[in-house]
Amino acid sequence: MTTLKEQLQEDLTAAIRNRDELRSSTIRLTLAAVTSEEVAGTEKRELADDEVLKVLAREAKKRREAAAAFDTAGRTDQAARERAEGEVLAEYLPKQLSDEELAAIVAAAVAESGATGPQAMGAVMKLVKPKVDGLAEGGRVAAAVKAALSG
Repeated sequence: MTTLKEQLQEDLTAAIRNRDELRSSTIRLTLAAVTSEEVAGTEKRELADDEVLKVLAREAKKRREAAAAFDTAGRTDQAARERAEGEVLAEYLPKQLSDEELAAIVAAAVAESGATGPQAMGAVMKLVKPKVDGLAEGGRVAAAVKAALSG
């Protein structure tokens, strides 16, 4: 079975062969981020697939934030490029939870903890986080928890 990193390298080779500039540059930047993560710390190591997924998620988040910043600055061409790069990265990430699925998980955690009011947010987040790790962005999770506790 190929690892996620090997899959990225194969896809990079294919993208270069197909002269797909957007795809090849996005994957190249992502592989660079993976490599820098591998050499960070005291000794070089090979990242496991779940660690590579975390790097991919971080890169995708950077693209979303950059796209929003470019939109705000009126640079729609750059924003579109960032979004396109984000879509390439999304192909490698697990499918994100829908708002309904996230709300159901949050509601179950609120019921389980017996939490009420905004001051219980930390306790609920502690229960929800492991269940949605990698499947929903932190900001979405926090917003869902806040809505469940205030409603």
